[in-house]
Amino acid sequence: MTQTAEQTRNITLTQALNEAMREEMRRDERVFIMGEDIQSGVYGASAGLAQEFGYERVRDCPLSENAFMGAAVGAAAVGMRPIVESAFCFMWVAMDSLVSQASKMRYMFGGQVDLPIVYRASLYYGGSMAAHHSDRSYPLFMHIPGFKVVFASNSYDGKGLMKTAIRDNDPVLFCEDRTILGARGEVPEDDYAIPLGVADVKREGTDVTIVAIGGMVPRALEAADTLAQEGISAEVLDPRTLVPLDRQAILDSVAKTGRLVTVDMAHKTCSAASEIAAIVAMEGFWSLQAPVQRLGTANVHIPFSTALEPLCYPTAETIADAARATLE
Repeated sequence: MTQTAEQTRNITLTQALNEAMREEMRRDERVFIMGEDIQSGVYGASAGLAQEFGYERVRDCPLSENAFMGAAVGAAAVGMRPIVESAFCFMWVAMDSLVSQASKMRYMFGGQVDLPIVYRASLYYGGSMAAHHSDRSYPLFMHIPGFKVVFASNSYDGKGLMKTAIRDNDPVLFCEDRTILGARGEVPEDDYAIPLGVADVKREGTDVTIVAIGGMVPRALEAADTLAQEGISAEVLDPRTLVPLDRQAILDSVAKTGRLVTVDMAHKTCSAASEIAAIVAMEGFWSLQAPVQRLGTANVHIPFSTALEPLCYPTAETIADAARATLE
C-alpha cells in the first residue's frame, strides 16, 4: 500500500495502538477497555480514552489479573468486545481464566459462543525490572489451542494488527514490546487493517534469512546492515503473527537463501524461534545449505543487575555472528 507524505503521520508505536483502540471504540460501542491504571493513561497507549469514552468503557480494575481477565470472558460471552490491559506480562496468575476458560469455551460450547477478547501483554524486558516484571510468556500461548498471538514490530503494523485483533471473534494475545514502543514510523491517516497470518519481509536478501520477532526486528535489521558491509545479503522476515503463523512465507524465503537464523527475546528453549526452526527443518530441509541457527534469551531468570541483564538477550552482534556461521 503506497502512501504519500501527506497521507501519513510519523508516530510512535504507542500512539499507533492508542489510535487503533480509539477508532475501534468510536466504530463499535461494544468495544471497551479494562485493566490496570488505564483511566490515568499512565502507560501511554490508553491515554485520553477515559476522557473521551467515560469510565463505563474505560475501567480501572483491582490488581487481580485472574479476576479481570476472567471477567472479560463473561463480558465477551454476552456480546461485548473487551480489550484487557495488563501493565506487565503477568499472565501466570491468570492462567485459570485464560487457559481453562478463554481458550476452551468456544470449543466446549460447540461453537455457540464467540469470545472477542484482546489481551494486551506488555513485555518490559531489558530495563532492569528483575525476574517477575521481565517475563516474556507468549510462546506458551502458541502452545494453547484457542489463542491467536500477535506481535507487532513497528507503528504501521501495530495499528493495523490491533484493529484486526479487536474485530476478531477469538481471544487474541497482543504482545507489546516495551523496548520499541517509542520507535516512530509512518502510519496512514486512512482506516486500514492488516490480516492475521501474513508475514512481512522488512528487508530483501539472497544469502541468509533472519526471522525476527517484535523488538528483535530492529536488531536483525541492524545486523543486516553490518553484514551488507561484508558482502552478505540478509533477508529479514517479520512473522507479525505467531498464531496463525505464515509458514509459507518463511519456507519461501529459506528456499531463496538456503540459510536460516531465528531470533526471539523469549527463553530459547521451547521458544517461537524453536518452533520456526522445527518447521523449516521438517518442511524446508532440502532448501537448507547449512544448519539452522537459533537465538533466544538464556534460560535463566532475568537479573536486576544492569551489568548482567543485557548478556541474556540476542543482540545485533550475536545475530550477525549467527548469520556468518551459516556461511562458513
